[in-house]
Parts: sequence; C-alpha cells; structure tokens
Amino acid sequence: MISQLRIELPNCTIGAGTHALLKQSQVKEMITAGCQFIFTSYVNPLIINTAVESNLPVIPSALTPTEIVKAWQSGAVCIKVFPIQSFGGKSYIKNLQGPLGHIPLIAAGGITLENAEEFLTAGALAIELNRQLFPKKLVANGNWEEISQKAAQFTKKIVRF
Repeated sequence: MISQLRIELPNCTIGAGTHALLKQSQVKEMITAGCQFIFTSYVNPLIINTAVESNLPVIPSALTPTEIVKAWQSGAVCIKVFPIQSFGGKSYIKNLQGPLGHIPLIAAGGITLENAEEFLTAGALAIELNRQLFPKKLVANGNWEEISQKAAQFTKKIVRF
C-alpha cells in the first residue's frame, strides 16, 4: 500500500506505524516500500537504529523519562508520549519540559479537539488525533466531507501554534 500511495499521492509524505512495526524485518519492508517516516509503539533501539541507518525519521512511543531519553539517544527525531491522559495529561507534558525540554514530544492518547490546545501550550511539539478526526463510522461510510470539516475546525482552533 505504501508504494501505491507514493505513486498516487506524490505530494504527500507517507509513513507507517505502530501496529505494523513490531520487528526489525517489518521496518526493512517499510523502507523497501518507500516509507518516508515511521512511528513505533514502543522503544526498541534495534528498530530505531535500523531506521536511522536508512535516514528514515523514526518516532517511537514512550512514557517514562527513562524510555524517552533512551529513544532520543538511540536516534529518534521526536518521541510520542503515549498514553498521555492515563499518566497526567497536559501536566505530565509540562513536567517533562524541565529536565527533557530539549527533546521534542508528541502528546498522544486521549487528545480531543477540546483539549488539544492545552497540550501544545504545555510544551508538546505536536499532538496526535486519530479517533477524533477519523471516527470509525465516518470512515466506514466514506464521509470525507464531514472528516474534512472536522479537520478545518481543528486547524482553525490551533492555527496560532
């Protein structure tokens, strides 16, 4: 699918992630397919190193300061802090800024259209919205119009960041 998307959407940056990347061999498959970045669901220095050696930006998921630093030192371009809401939400992101402010963090897990701005204000480089922008029902029904409207509302809300 990645190879096909690269052909059909040449102006888009196509990546892969999370559930599709649990082993080093899967990362190699994504590289061969033309993937332009990857997300991983956990910190695995071998996977991170494989991506880095291929000049492929990698963003692993981590939660604790130890995991975050390990991922950063392994070569990750930034770290997805997940599941952020289960571990203190925006306060956790803000608290990480003191000792780890040099590491770019993406807040993920429980981010909504209503609280997204709070995470950016607290210091997150970016936020991950998936179910909020792509509800299963809308995707299943191919309601791209409503999905586009949600994305436009969200963009308007946080455009100052």
